[in-house]
Amino acid sequence: MRAITALFFLFCFVAPSALAQLRQGFYGRSCPRAETIVANVVASRFRRDRTITAALLRMQFHDCFVRGCDASLLIDPRPGRQSEKSTGPNASVRGYEIIDEAKRQLEAACPRTVSCADIVTLATRDSVALAGGPRFSVPTGRRDGLRSNPGDVNLPGPTIPVSASIQLFAAQGMNTNDMVTLIGGGHSVGVAHCSLFQDRLADPAMDRSLNARLRNTCRAPNDPSVFLDQRTPFTVDNAIYGEIRRQRGILRIDQNLGLHGSTRGIVSSFASSNTLFRQRFAQAMVKMGTIRVLTGRSGEIRRNCRVFNNGR
Repeated sequence: MRAITALFFLFCFVAPSALAQLRQGFYGRSCPRAETIVANVVASRFRRDRTITAALLRMQFHDCFVRGCDASLLIDPRPGRQSEKSTGPNASVRGYEIIDEAKRQLEAACPRTVSCADIVTLATRDSVALAGGPRFSVPTGRRDGLRSNPGDVNLPGPTIPVSASIQLFAAQGMNTNDMVTLIGGGHSVGVAHCSLFQDRLADPAMDRSLNARLRNTCRAPNDPSVFLDQRTPFTVDNAIYGEIRRQRGILRIDQNLGLHGSTRGIVSSFASSNTLFRQRFAQAMVKMGTIRVLTGRSGEIRRNCRVFNNGR
């Protein structure tokens, strides 16, 4: 990416305020097939393109970490009016057509009922399971935001220091364990362009064989990309943490997670137990999906995920 076991007991891990606003089965009466429709759209695309898991994980992260999980990232820029999509960190976010197709089918089945913010959350959850990650339930009931401003975008880059990343996650109500889980989990199926890890190629501590292979790849024109997880690049699992432990982290932030005193123990624990990673990843994904959500009468239910209902 240029710049992310079993059903667990949700109510143990989501903040009480979020639980009061969101709930599982929110569309049980208003749109009973909502989750099935989204799942079918995602599955159809996944059969043709397994990279959509990385795309959707990044989409949800980039949406939720800017003004909360309100689908503000989905708004298209217009002449004279930019949006979050207009910014550098979001320039390579992709997968919008998956959300569009799910929305089209949902509007046909249940007009003005299912929010774009919930579609992003459900689609990401489903893509994780299809990529061999944990299956988990998510609460729904989000509403879509009424603002998409490029000035609001403040997302971590690939060389951000661990201490700064901890602070950024803390500002969103996420702890250090959540941070290590979401960064590693998201990067377990992601890619990075060579321009984003030149600093790592100059690091003498990097595994020599990997360094040589990356240098050879990066000699090609047009800024090639490589998998961040060299072992299981299409599976959401703990393999990337083992790679980090062996000085094979490709992005600076990934490798630093294995070196920093606040995070290296978490990396080691995940490297040793895929079961633990799956449990924590599911918890962190649900928690991220509750960041500053709009519910009740706040926001709106967009008819088109790319445009505010008033057309502005």
